[in-house]
Amino acid sequence: MLTQHGVKIAPSTYYDARGRGPSPREVSDERWEPIILATWEKQRKVLGARKLWLRLRRDGHDIARCTVERLMRDLGIAGVVRGRRKRPIDTDLRETRPADLVDRHFARFRTNQLWVADFTYVWTWSGWVYVAFVFDAHSRRILGWRAATSMTTPLVLDCLDMALWTRRREGVLGFAGLTHHTDAGSVYTSIAFTDRLVDEGIDPSVGSVGDAYDNSLAESQIGLYKSELIHHAGPWRDVDQVEAATASWVLWFNTERTHRSIDDLTPLEVEQLDYAHTEPVEKAG
Repeated sequence: MLTQHGVKIAPSTYYDARGRGPSPREVSDERWEPIILATWEKQRKVLGARKLWLRLRRDGHDIARCTVERLMRDLGIAGVVRGRRKRPIDTDLRETRPADLVDRHFARFRTNQLWVADFTYVWTWSGWVYVAFVFDAHSRRILGWRAATSMTTPLVLDCLDMALWTRRREGVLGFAGLTHHTDAGSVYTSIAFTDRLVDEGIDPSVGSVGDAYDNSLAESQIGLYKSELIHHAGPWRDVDQVEAATASWVLWFNTERTHRSIDDLTPLEVEQLDYAHTEPVEKAG
């Protein structure tokens, strides 16, 4: 018999192909596609193939990374990509600032050795919203954050107070030996902010003026926030909407999002492992 393209084939070959069921790969793809899509959506639609594959493995799914990559392409889904947007400029005069105690060396071997802090700008229909963060450099965990409609010292002080409260709630009794590092923004070099650090026994550190890498770890972390939440889920109405969404994202970031820089663990998992190695057995559990 002839096909529609004029190619001769045996009738038995034609009917055999017509009656053949889906291939094992097609059956497998049909099974995996809804699982991949549901997991990607649950993880805020921001994970790329590698992180989605790791999440699937964590959830007990024995799937190859190449399969995840192929099916993500077939489904038309992808992870978010970082980008930059214009932001307002902090033009306030700088106070006398602390020395740079970090000098771009952000790697630490345990929690509560180095905190890094920075803030970012979010455009909303109601005007600019400023969101400040404090991160633990070892675990990458967000310890404190705050959103406000003005870029002032109280914004970063409230953020610092949340970080201190977070650690005290977990049993930290003092902060001797901890360094708090920021860039040279005026809100971080203000006398009120520096005095607050000193009162807590924390060593203040401020990066060099004009050094693009003086606070690169905090900037990288905030870059994830902008890519995975702000640019991905906007536009935003006002500070209340940004605040509610940030609270949800921070919880997910600390407890579910894995990071290549910390061996594909979550920030909370890194700290649990750290405490298990450094605390007495009775306290660490």
